Amino acid sequence: MYHPAWYIPRISLVYSRDGDGKTDMAQLTQDQKDQFWRDGVLVVGDAVSPEQLADLRKTFAGWVEESRAHQDDYGETLDGRPRFDLQPGHNAEVPGLRRVQSPEEISEVFANTMRNARTVDLCAELIGPGIRFHHGKVNSKLPGTATKVKWHQDFPFEPMTNDDMITCLLFIDDVTLENGPLEVIPGTHKGPIYSHWRNGVFTGAVADDVIEGRESEIVKCTGKAGSVCLMHANLLHGSAPNLSNDPRTLYIATYYAEDAIELSPNHLPSTLTHELVRGEASGRVRCTAYQMELPVVPEGTSFFAQQESADAG
Repeated sequence: MYHPAWYIPRISLVYSRDGDGKTDMAQLTQDQKDQFWRDGVLVVGDAVSPEQLADLRKTFAGWVEESRAHQDDYGETLDGRPRFDLQPGHNAEVPGLRRVQSPEEISEVFANTMRNARTVDLCAELIGPGIRFHHGKVNSKLPGTATKVKWHQDFPFEPMTNDDMITCLLFIDDVTLENGPLEVIPGTHKGPIYSHWRNGVFTGAVADDVIEGRESEIVKCTGKAGSVCLMHANLLHGSAPNLSNDPRTLYIATYYAEDAIELSPNHLPSTLTHELVRGEASGRVRCTAYQMELPVVPEGTSFFAQQESADAG
């Protein structure tokens, strides 16, 4: 049922309860499924338990403290790039840890969440039953940092033989209108796959004229910590800087239908990439028709540098 005390226009925060009063997020009604496929986005409450949420927060807080001792991006991922991405202006007094790449590789808390959160069951109901893990990261906007995300679609970063692919944004903190929430244009997952190239450079962002004139359609996705925003990989989205005194941290895990195969190098490879987290391997591949320009794997720590290149160019 819908929680009576909290509602987002056009994006529903869904709570369902079983007979003993416990929250059960492993089921979606047909209306909820229809909403996801209509809008390309759905916000669901209680995707993790209070204990899981506390462990995620504690783990990330430890990484923030660790980052105070570093001046440059640090750590190492499977492909040799830094794991911990620091916002320009980061320092010991005002840390700006804006991304942790593949946190599942270094934290059992995040690995367990990736495999066992109710988020995965929701994805299985939408694009399952077989589900594989594509990649994960933590994106954070700490108070006093200017991190923003330009408008883009996820699928052009991670083309597959079919686009049954969901980006799951788990709210580690409360997400409010002031602390840089996800902004989306509902329904755009049904439209074209836009170019993310400018002047021969893969910028990871669409052209400004793609968004111009559509400002009235933009919806901001807010919710309590522990909620998850399920977003189709083709949906246009971005976010503004954090203008509040509160952090806005997300654990972002992407899942895809088991019968899809990558068509370009994974932009964030890890030892857990392609792990089957629900269902069984079918031994089949499913293809859908589309055309798009291939992406470029970031040479720097993350795609933030790619998006910043658009300003320099």
